[in-house]
Amino acid sequence: MSKPSSTPDTSRRHFLKTGGRIAVGMPFLAASRVMGLAGETAPSNRIAVGLIGCGARMGAVAPALTRVAGVEMRAVCDVFDPNRERSRQQYKLGPADSMRDFRELLARDDIDAVAIATPDHWHVPIAIAAAKAGKDVYCEKPLSNTVAEGRALVETVNRYGTVFQHGTQLHSYGNVRRACELVRNGGIGNLKEIVIGSPPGLATGLHPSTPVPPELDYDMWLGPAPPAPFTAARVFRHQGLPGWYFVSDYSKAGWIAGYGVHDLDIAQWGMGLERSGPIKIEGKGVYPTQGLFDTVLTYRLEFTYANGITIVMTDTSQNRHGVKFVGDEGWVFTRGGIEAEPRAILRHPANKDDVRLYRSGDHARNFIDCVRSRRETITSVEIAHRATSTALLGGIACQLERPLRWDPATETFQDDDANRLLG
Repeated sequence: MSKPSSTPDTSRRHFLKTGGRIAVGMPFLAASRVMGLAGETAPSNRIAVGLIGCGARMGAVAPALTRVAGVEMRAVCDVFDPNRERSRQQYKLGPADSMRDFRELLARDDIDAVAIATPDHWHVPIAIAAAKAGKDVYCEKPLSNTVAEGRALVETVNRYGTVFQHGTQLHSYGNVRRACELVRNGGIGNLKEIVIGSPPGLATGLHPSTPVPPELDYDMWLGPAPPAPFTAARVFRHQGLPGWYFVSDYSKAGWIAGYGVHDLDIAQWGMGLERSGPIKIEGKGVYPTQGLFDTVLTYRLEFTYANGITIVMTDTSQNRHGVKFVGDEGWVFTRGGIEAEPRAILRHPANKDDVRLYRSGDHARNFIDCVRSRRETITSVEIAHRATSTALLGGIACQLERPLRWDPATETFQDDDANRLLG
């Protein structure tokens, strides 16, 4: 069985050390153009957005943002020229509004917020730089590539007063909120267990290196990741999905975090532990034995929480795709829709003392509304970090294949080998 290397990436560790130190030492800074600080008059209601990473995922995020009244796209950034040019033309921008280097975009003072939809290994470095530049941030999932990265971003966002939204869009679905409220309000009796089915990983063969296409800035694409020979399957879509999702240099936990973070986010929200995490993790997985992709294929994970509840998470060859909350009086299942057994659970009467969860009818609109109001978004940076870190802990458990004790307050294991995999 071939597993990802357990040696942390030194360049990423260096970034976290220096970035974290700078974040603590700098004064508060927010999106002044929106708030009208420093003597500026806030514009009527327009929010200028810059796009960083203009591939397939941004093809869904950016249109959702532009459907919100008052949003205008101001600049686009991508290391692959065809992606960037397509977005530039779509939003009728000039050549000066199109760049390969995200730092050029962040240096502009006519941008209020950025949307980040790059490969995972770039999420935190760009988001931290954006917060320091006074931009609010919409960042695609998963939040980070390591637990230490995620905590560094939380601290930076909080220090700078950044409005932050995570791309776990299911959090804004009405049926997901309803399922979580039913669980929190006793609609299934006492919660006993949560069962998650999430898609498996991918394997591929060996891919020989080829010349870097002239339209790609491959060094910038690699960024904080280790040097690696170019091959199209590493950078672009392969078998219908971005290949980098399944290479541990860019996605430490593979599809457990890349997709499973959606389901873990729902599960922790339903438990009321969306700002905490498990205390024990056990996992086993099957990994590719050869080839470019090296992240877990099929797996079974158990996350135990301080309240005694266990999340059993597997790939979808073992459980249906979605989140099933199991109680002593029935169950409720959600992943966009909602089902229950007995069906009468869905008619559970409302009570004036019931828990009422954050309501957001539209994820992109919630972000823009919060940019204007300075309220916390529905998937704030702390909630994003906790969902992502739980997924990353699952990846570590699969690598080590032994029970791991975790302290969600200090974010450390009682295991030296496991702690070395946090950063």
